Amino acid sequence: MKKITYASIPKRAISFTIDDIVVSLLFTIIFYGQITSFADAESMMIFIQGNVWILFLLKIIYHTFFIAFNGATVGKYAVKIKAVNENSNELLSWQMAFLRALVRTIGEMLFYFTFFFAFFSDKNQTFHDKISKCVVVNV
Repeated sequence: MKKITYASIPKRAISFTIDDIVVSLLFTIIFYGQITSFADAESMMIFIQGNVWILFLLKIIYHTFFIAFNGATVGKYAVKIKAVNENSNELLSWQMAFLRALVRTIGEMLFYFTFFFAFFSDKNQTFHDKISKCVVVNV
């Protein structure tokens, strides 16, 4: 039986950064025509602020799909980590993956509040991990 090791905070931070880039690229691709038509940065920022709910939904869909389907988003795959059920080490159910993604995204909007829990957990669990009963492990 293989020993489970929890993903380090630096690995999780790199994964987070990669995933944010991926979601931002998806948003840019979806709205490429509108974004490139703006004459100045202020108009583009107003547009993005008006469509921030779409970015919110994209993040939830992205994280729910990849975590439920494979346990790893693009970022997690790149740094060789995976989110699994803390009791069974199996993939999260779609419901738990959705709950994790929802709480994670809300936590981002609240100054990354949910992420700070990892600094005080022996398993490096964030609040969204704890609430969805998962851990992020090295693959």
